[in-house]
This record gives sequence, C-alpha cells and structure tokens, in this order.
Amino acid sequence: MGAIDVWSQITTQRMADRPWMETLLRWTGRPGDRSTPDVAGTLAAMDAADVDIMFLSAWQGPEGSLISNEEVAESIDAAPDRFRGLATVDINNPVEAVREIRRWVDGERFVGVRLVPWLLDLPPNDRRFYPIYVACVEAGVPFCTQIGHTGPLCRSEPGRLIPYLDDVLLDFPELKVVGGHVGFPWIDELVSLSLKYPNLYVDTSAYAVHRLPEDFVKFMKGPGQSRVMFGTNWPMLSPSRCLKHLDALELSDEGRELFLSGNARRVFGLK
Repeated sequence: MGAIDVWSQITTQRMADRPWMETLLRWTGRPGDRSTPDVAGTLAAMDAADVDIMFLSAWQGPEGSLISNEEVAESIDAAPDRFRGLATVDINNPVEAVREIRRWVDGERFVGVRLVPWLLDLPPNDRRFYPIYVACVEAGVPFCTQIGHTGPLCRSEPGRLIPYLDDVLLDFPELKVVGGHVGFPWIDELVSLSLKYPNLYVDTSAYAVHRLPEDFVKFMKGPGQSRVMFGTNWPMLSPSRCLKHLDALELSDEGRELFLSGNARRVFGLK
C-alpha cells in the first residue's frame, strides 16, 4: 500500500502569480518559475514516489479565490481513485461558508476543510473561524491549517500554537485539527499541545524528511507516532524529494506505516 500526501495543490495561474509566492520559489530552488502543474504531471510525480492518494487543497485569500472548490472537484473527477479534496471558504461570510462546507464536504471526495491563518492574517481563535469549526464537527471531518513560521513574507504570529490553537482545542474537543508544515520554531508548543489534546495532529508538508527538526523527529518516533502524517506541499516539493532520505529516519516498521498512510487513513476516515 502506497503513501498518502495530505497537503498538496494543483496550483492555478492566479495563485502562482501572487507576489508572496516568490519567496517559496526561492526557497525551493525555483526563483521566477511561475509554471503550474496539471493532473498528468501530478499523477506522474505521485507514481514516482509510490504515493497512492493526494489531498488537493482549495485556497481562499483576502483577494478572493486562488484555487476554487470547483477546480479541485474537476481534478478529482480526472482521477477519482487518486485524489481527495480539502475545501476552502470565505470566513468573512460565515453563513455562506457553512453552506459551502455542507455542499462540498461529504467525507468521501472532499475529506476536510483547509484555511491558512497567515494568508488571512488572523489567528485561528478569531471568532470568524468558529462557524467553520462547528461545520467541520457536524460533517465529521478534520480542520486542516498551517502551524509555525511562514515561507512567504507574511507575519508568522498567526501560526503560533499557544495561545491561538490552544484556545481552539479547548473550545472544540470534538474537532480534529491537522497542523501542516511541522510547527517550527515552536516544536515545544506542538509537543505540549499534542500531549494535552488527543485531537491534534500534524503533517510534514513543506519539509523533505531529512530537513525535519531534530526535536520533531524525536516526537515523531515517540508520543507523536500516531499523530504525524506525510505531506509535501506539492508542487513546491515533489513526493520523491520529500521521501528520498526516509530510511535515514530509522522509523520502526509500524512507525513508517503510520507516517506514510496509516494515520491519514484513520484521521480522515478513508475507505
């Protein structure tokens, strides 16, 4: 059984052209490259690294839709056995946001909701997020977000776990939260909240595994074995690049299986 990549996107040109993308491109050795992937290229990248399923994210920013739920649905239609969707919404229109979640998120094709606080410059305990959390609990799906510093030249503070995500987890004990991008430099806060809250999970998107912080790897091998999932942030990083040095982590057979697919299957209820 192959891996599951819980954070990826098939980027649109309007997203690729955003000024804040340039920092990400520079970090990944592709400065000035505003090209976008297609379904065929994405499937080829998955096959090269034995990735069975990718979760494709929709993106909504202050400027409007960057990748729409409709566009994600079209990609899923092109390869329904290989893709699942993570819907997005406009949190400034809470009633319509809840309707969008009820429209798209069925737990089968769309298996969660993703919003990134740095893009909105709002911490996740802002009141505008709260109707989204209720809708996720009602739908029985995780809320996926970003934790830690930001690659783009935007404020990192909304990605800090304490006090912001701490408040959310206190207020919504039934909400499964998946924090992407590891949480650096606040690894201690990630570990402490993971021990405190059984409904907090994390993925390794935006990191090749050999670049994971040492304290995160210790967590991953210990109390975080059932909490950490594989992610890439495709097309910023390819699955092959992310997993090239997986053996060097020296995970147990059980830990390796949970990291690559088992935790994602359980948390997202994949059949």
